[in-house]
Amino acid sequence: MTDIEIAHSVTPKHITEIASTLGISEDVLELYGKYKAKIPLTEIDLKKVNKANLILVTSITPTPAGEGKTTVSIGLNDGLNKIGKKSVVVLREPSLGPVFGIKGGAAGGGWSQVIPMEDINLHFTGDFAAIEKSNNLLSALIDNNIQSKKRNLRIDPRTVLWKRAMDMNDRSLRQIVVALGGKTGGIPHETGFNITAASEVMAILCLSEDLKDLKERLANIYIGDTFDNEPIFARDLNAQGAMASLLKDAIKPNLVQSLEGNPAIIHGGPFANIAQGTNSIIATRMGMSHADYVVTEAGFGADLGAEKFFNIKCRSGNISPRAVVLVATIRALKYHGGKPLSELGEEDVPALKKGVSNLRKHIDTVQSFGLPVVIALNHFKYDTQAEIDALRQSCDDRAVPMAVSYGFEKGGEGVMELAEMVVKATSRSRSRFMPTYDLDDSVRAKIEKVCRTVYGAQHVILSNKAKNQLKKIERLGYGKLPVCIAKTQKSLSDDEKLLGRPENFDIHIREFEIAAGAGFLIPIAGNILRMPGLPAVPAAEHIDISNDGEITGLS
Repeated sequence: MTDIEIAHSVTPKHITEIASTLGISEDVLELYGKYKAKIPLTEIDLKKVNKANLILVTSITPTPAGEGKTTVSIGLNDGLNKIGKKSVVVLREPSLGPVFGIKGGAAGGGWSQVIPMEDINLHFTGDFAAIEKSNNLLSALIDNNIQSKKRNLRIDPRTVLWKRAMDMNDRSLRQIVVALGGKTGGIPHETGFNITAASEVMAILCLSEDLKDLKERLANIYIGDTFDNEPIFARDLNAQGAMASLLKDAIKPNLVQSLEGNPAIIHGGPFANIAQGTNSIIATRMGMSHADYVVTEAGFGADLGAEKFFNIKCRSGNISPRAVVLVATIRALKYHGGKPLSELGEEDVPALKKGVSNLRKHIDTVQSFGLPVVIALNHFKYDTQAEIDALRQSCDDRAVPMAVSYGFEKGGEGVMELAEMVVKATSRSRSRFMPTYDLDDSVRAKIEKVCRTVYGAQHVILSNKAKNQLKKIERLGYGKLPVCIAKTQKSLSDDEKLLGRPENFDIHIREFEIAAGAGFLIPIAGNILRMPGLPAVPAAEHIDISNDGEITGLS
């Protein structure tokens, strides 16, 4: 059965029944049909938040073979509920770009899915659309002010960094020229589009505590400079009120369910190689207000998602996990060991053992935060017992527990061993994580600490452009912000071709971006795209809808 066939084979419970398992009254729910609802922020109880056991799911360095963090997260939540724990999973919302591109949806897979999967993957409750509109309203206000003669702020269009957004992979919109068509069209200048998940508005929504905080963060968005080299912010255009108004519903987290009828909260979804890469603080706090165990995930490998989860999200939200689950697959480890993608279905213990170096580096990264780690081997049908035994021996050598996760094949029943290990890990955890750097460190020192501790790099090299931008950052008073390093997700280094555990490499920072509204700096290493392109054969070509409205081809 395909993922969508499995999803359709289960009769979901009414969403009010799901809410009742969390102690949330149907009177406060904002229903989106029978199986989706928004939860008001008044349901967050900060007194309960720090009593819950928050569990972070991250992974080894991603490969084309896939690792399955979302599938493991959903399966672990089902497994925890199966062993008698009150648990909820809190996830990011899928972006339409990957859904129609190469990666597919983000609602899990097999028998570890959240439903209704086609709704979740396609528009859901409209949160991404609201973020897109809020982003583009600011773009319109900027260009209007550049054109206006009555209240002109003298914005230099050459310095405007703010781009438009849309939730689709469209490489032709990365760099464009706008305002053509004469005087009524405005002042022609270069701009472009980001995919919605890479918009700073998305990062802001996911770090905001409430509407007041959201509006303040939107006001602080850095746009560019005047002709006199003075900084311009969204507040100078009085944009924050209207932008926040468009987000009044999007700020509320969404409640759905797993195939086994367990609660799932899904909200927000910033990319992890350009932003913090995890669901909203609001959604995480909501889960921690209503469950004893909360399973959440952070995008890409531990070098990106987990590092930013700790150093940015946890600092901002004053939360801390009690344990970390590190997802690996036999196929991905063989890939990191040098085995070609086309041969990953073949047994190769030597390649696996070589690729385990990548897993070990991520174990080191998690342990640098002072938290216990449990390895989840996401099982695939081609995995052999010899390969599983070799991986288990490697984990035993590091005294790190490992469980085989059969969530894709068996749902929660196949993840009960992992659930037991996670419960045991949370019981022996220290109360708070240890950050990689202090906020009082210099910007360069923060970057160096992340690059050496998390990536394993030798040196950090700043381009002349980055050095000049760093002077401006310090002049603007942003030196105390955390850093959100943007680099490839395909390698621990900034070179996507260096697989496994690279050694003796440097990280090259070519430029900085200032995400003053979100509250972090973005040092950019390598060529990171905020607007991905579609593959030669996009997934969209295989998605269809029947005359009676049944969607096929989603995964």
